[in-house]
Parts: sequence; structure tokens; C-alpha cells
Amino acid sequence: MKKLLTLLLATLLFALAACGTSEEEDQTADESTGNEETEATNEGEDEEAQEQESVEITVGATSVPHGEVLEEVAPLLAEQGIEMEIEIYQDYVLPNQDLEDGIIDANYFQHIPYFEGQKEEIGYDFVNLGGVHTEQLGIYSKDIQNVDEVPEETVVILSRSVADHGRVLSLLQDHDLITLDENVDPVDATVDDVVENPLNLEFDASVDAGLLPEFYDRETDALVAINANYAIEGGVNFDDAVILEEPDFSYTNIIAARSEDENNEALQKLVEVLQSEEIKTFMEEEYKGAVVPAE
Repeated sequence: MKKLLTLLLATLLFALAACGTSEEEDQTADESTGNEETEATNEGEDEEAQEQESVEITVGATSVPHGEVLEEVAPLLAEQGIEMEIEIYQDYVLPNQDLEDGIIDANYFQHIPYFEGQKEEIGYDFVNLGGVHTEQLGIYSKDIQNVDEVPEETVVILSRSVADHGRVLSLLQDHDLITLDENVDPVDATVDDVVENPLNLEFDASVDAGLLPEFYDRETDALVAINANYAIEGGVNFDDAVILEEPDFSYTNIIAARSEDENNEALQKLVEVLQSEEIKTFMEEEYKGAVVPAE
């Protein structure tokens, strides 16, 4: 009888212990599941917060060097929660039209004289958010190797963009090939402002800027004025220029935006990164002096 009671008591104690273990395991499992659910919820909230904090901007640019520079800038902006879409253009007209229409938030392709001329001519309500770089203009020729060899009646081919004419003419004047009217600001000079032309140079200002490298290859006895961005894109050797402009920051390429966005934080960050030492170093190493960071 005593053995039976002992056996029953042992069985009861074992059953109670098993129940206790089961309850503890269930509680531990519940706590583990709860922690996982909490962690998943927190992760979801963090991702949602990041998505809410992320800002998207669209920037229009010509491909070289502007688009390439923006590609370097994009990951740096992403680190600051700004996602940038780059819209590439092949002309100088649409980037400002699309900015006016709100299709893009800013553009990066034009220098200051062109920007100011477009505002005056078309009436764009734009602001200059900051300068990024200038591109050295060169005058090239296949047959003419230096300024002293320029023959009479040589054709000088310029882009049709009037904003570049004063720049080219000033370069010719600096090398005593022509003289401009002293009463005209050289930046605003046109062919009509040439008052002395001892070699009877002929000026052709009917060419689209993007086609100038082709004219350089084809019109071998002409002088062709090509801005650095088109020289790079067209495979023209920068060192082959007959006349090479010193960096001229009055022609600095800028970030343009609508006046209403002058204080837009994302666009301000864009300019800040473009003017950073990291991006300046990239431009200096990538373009070997053809593209000069703004001072």
C-alpha cells in the first residue's frame, strides 16, 4: 500500500512539473513571437519614415559634361535623402522651356550670358542658384597651326548662339586678328561690332553648336570656334586649339530654377554638392582642364 501511494505521488509530481514546463515554453514562445512582431513593426515604420523623408527632383542637362557630372552627384544626394532623376537634352532650347512648364525642377547646361539673354528675350522667371564650372572655348583648324599662319579671307565658323559671339570675337581681338568697337561690351559684341579686320576674315555664324566638330573635320582651312563641352563630345583634341581661351568665369555654367523654388532645400543641396571639393576633383581629373570648377 505504501509503495502504491509513493508511486501515485511521484506520478502527480511529474505531471505538475510537465505542466509547468509546458507553460514556461508557451510563455517563452509567445514572448519570442511578440519580439519578432515588434521588430518587424519597427523595421516597417523605419522604412516608411525613410520613404516619407525622401525627396525627388528632376534636373535637365546636356550630356557632356553636365550629365556626367550629375551622375557623380546622384549617389551623394541619395545619402541625404534626395533622389535625383537626370533628364538629358540634345539642344539649348527645351531645357528652359521644360523648366518653365514645370516638367523639370532645375537645369544645368547654360552659362550666365545665355541665361540672362533668355530671361530678357523670352521673359523666363528664373533664378541662378549657383555656378558650377566654366568650359574653355578654343578656336581650331586642321590646316592652320598658329595665329601667325592665318591667311587672308579665312572663314571663321561660330555657333548660331549669339551669346557666344562676343566670347569668340574677344578671343580673336586678344590675338590681334580683329578690333572691336571700344564702346561695346566685349561680352555683348557681334560681328557687326568689328571695326578693324586686316585679314578680311569672313564670319559664318549659321552653324548649330553641336555640329561644330563636324565642320572642324570637314572645313580644314577654316577656323572653327568650339566650346569645350562640344569638343569633348565630338572627339576634338583639346590641345590642338590654335587659340585657347583662359578660364573665363563670366561664362560660368549654372544651376537654373524657377524663382518660386529659389529657397527649395533639395535644390540648394544639389548646388552644395556640385560645388563640393569631391566634385571639383572629379571635374579636374576627368576633363584635364577643359572643364574648370567655378571659383
